[in-house]
Amino acid sequence: MSLLNQITFNDAGLVPAIAQDANTGRVLMMAWMNKEAFMQTMSTGFAHYYSRSRQKQWKKGESSGHIQKVIEMYLDCDGDTILLEIDQTGPACHTNRQSCFYKQQQGDAWVTIEEPVT
Repeated sequence: MSLLNQITFNDAGLVPAIAQDANTGRVLMMAWMNKEAFMQTMSTGFAHYYSRSRQKQWKKGESSGHIQKVIEMYLDCDGDTILLEIDQTGPACHTNRQSCFYKQQQGDAWVTIEEPVT
């Protein structure tokens, strides 16, 4: 059975992909993959995703230079989430932060923090 056939894509043909720093374990971002993005990631060794807002494939860092070299790839127990351990060049977040997870719940508000908890 191929790797692709073992992934459970949702009704839109997508699967969530979590990018985690391979050295620190810090969760950097979550994006969506379709079958083509998964295959591109497998063939190139660099993270490719599917943009729901732009309705197209994209290679992480294609415009910013902040690429993600895939070190390891994991599939969760249900087959419906991919974890990418990556070597990140530059910030992972489009806001130029190291991680997209920089807002912390404090009481009834989301507060921007300097360095998110990993």
